[in-house]
Amino acid sequence: MTTGSLFATGALTAAPAQAVTAPTITAKGGFLMNSATGTTLFSKSADTKRLTASTTKVMTAKVVLSQSNLNLDAKVTIKKAYSDYIVANGASSANLIVGDKVTVRQLLYGMLLKSGCDAAMALADKYGSGSTVAARTKSFISKMNAMAKTLGMTNTKFDSFDGISKGANASTPRDLTKLARSAMKSSTMKTVVKTKSYTAKTITKTGSTRTMAAWKNTNTLLGWNGTLGVKTGSGTEAKYCLIFAATKNGESVIGTVLTASSEANRTADVKKLINYGYAKIS
Repeated sequence: MTTGSLFATGALTAAPAQAVTAPTITAKGGFLMNSATGTTLFSKSADTKRLTASTTKVMTAKVVLSQSNLNLDAKVTIKKAYSDYIVANGASSANLIVGDKVTVRQLLYGMLLKSGCDAAMALADKYGSGSTVAARTKSFISKMNAMAKTLGMTNTKFDSFDGISKGANASTPRDLTKLARSAMKSSTMKTVVKTKSYTAKTITKTGSTRTMAAWKNTNTLLGWNGTLGVKTGSGTEAKYCLIFAATKNGESVIGTVLTASSEANRTADVKKLINYGYAKIS
């Protein structure tokens, strides 16, 4: 009887916030911070460099959104070079049509929802400088690395605008979380990454309107427990990655998991971290 009553009493006593047990995640690297204060909430191999896959596109978006006098309605004509690049690399695509005029805003949706490497290349080509596509995209990657320095991403080096790496495209959970925290200060970025589906209307060569097939967000966690972004990534070597942000009852967390062994494990890891973050802050 006594033991039973002890158990009953114990069940009613809420554990103090600092006693929340840190979760175990299967991803090789993970990091979580309080997005309001920047305080670290969880860390696992947070400064170990790993391949970033398509989470790289968050930096591409950050550089674009940091342009002075940015016009989101500026039109970009889709070049054959972008579709050639997709074919050559077997890359994920927003299925942009050569010759169509697409706005910068639409390219951000195509890149961040559908993870279109063609959309990422179009943005890099638009905002890089030089006389050729190759020169402009290379110049854009330099801007990505300059931005990484500005944000204090000390363990990051980009060699691509989309995560299709030549082996040197590496960052850390801590650095990518810093990037996401900065990028999510943009209202445009926040609006785009929390969108589950987006249908772009582009202008064809002949001036007619083309309604594209809807771009569905690759982030299946959207809406779960306050999740409002940010970007998935996956690759043969990079495995499964996710930069995530969530807000609930005025508590905001932001973080990254890198090199999870499967999509299911990545999802489970992130859910654990979000729940843990809320419990730690409250």
